[in-house]
Amino acid sequence: MAEKRKIIRPLRACAVLTGLVILLAACEREADTAQIPAQCPTVTEPTKSKHISLPAGTFTMGAHPTYAEEGPPRDVNVSAFNIDATEVTNADFAKFVEATGYVTDAERTQPGFEQPGGVVFRPPTLDNPSWWHFVAGANWRAPEGPESAAEDSFESRAREPVVQVSFNDARAYAAWAKRRLPSETEWEYAANSGATSIYVWGDERAPDGVEMANTWQGSFPIHNTQADGYAKRSPVGCFPGNAFGLYDMIGNVWEWTDTVAGQTELETAYTIKGGSFLCAPNFCRRYRAAARQAQEAGLPTSHIGFRTVSK
Repeated sequence: MAEKRKIIRPLRACAVLTGLVILLAACEREADTAQIPAQCPTVTEPTKSKHISLPAGTFTMGAHPTYAEEGPPRDVNVSAFNIDATEVTNADFAKFVEATGYVTDAERTQPGFEQPGGVVFRPPTLDNPSWWHFVAGANWRAPEGPESAAEDSFESRAREPVVQVSFNDARAYAAWAKRRLPSETEWEYAANSGATSIYVWGDERAPDGVEMANTWQGSFPIHNTQADGYAKRSPVGCFPGNAFGLYDMIGNVWEWTDTVAGQTELETAYTIKGGSFLCAPNFCRRYRAAARQAQEAGLPTSHIGFRTVSK
């Protein structure tokens, strides 16, 4: 199958993997220093309150940039709004599909591709150094594709954030729920929750060696020690919430906002926020509230989900 569509920044290789052969060989020798993670609770705090009402306020949006598009810091006023405590889960999305018969973009042939499917992360190999692949048949039900292991199906991962959903799919779900997608400003205000530190939980990425979000530990994209307990997506609410009582604002999966980031030849690109399980200290480093990326509206992937808001 010919893959014709050009994938923009968050999904393309942003740098050449210098010394890939050496890195791959080194991975076989690297000691796994991951601590045994605590089990994610079966009943999490987010189940107590599905939505959180946030007060109006002023906060510093942006940062002295790690990446140019993050700055400059500026004070922004935000009106009161209500936001989901967690990312929308597979179970949530399944109810929407059952009620409406909705068919996602990944389940239809999209411009630039020859058959339905989505973009999937796969660790590079010596034969293929790319880590992003269009996989025919990948969709929200089988996020890694039709050959996904049974444990990767949406039925067995009901509490995980739904992925392989485009901006269009996320907006359709939000409309059905009588809600909407957050603006980038609303999203960042919610994630910051009053913090002025580097990360929303403090100035250390992993204080006292404790992973505070589902991100990548080790050398991306070759070796993930899984010190946080997860190789891919985790159930929502497994990591500490922020001061507003919101979970997984950082890490796990990127989240759609309704803020336009730019335009490609095919479609509008929207801003995504929060980073994902693929963000690592040696690559991406976007597990910060100010971090932002542009993503094509109609391009579903295995590491982007969403949450909704209302006034």
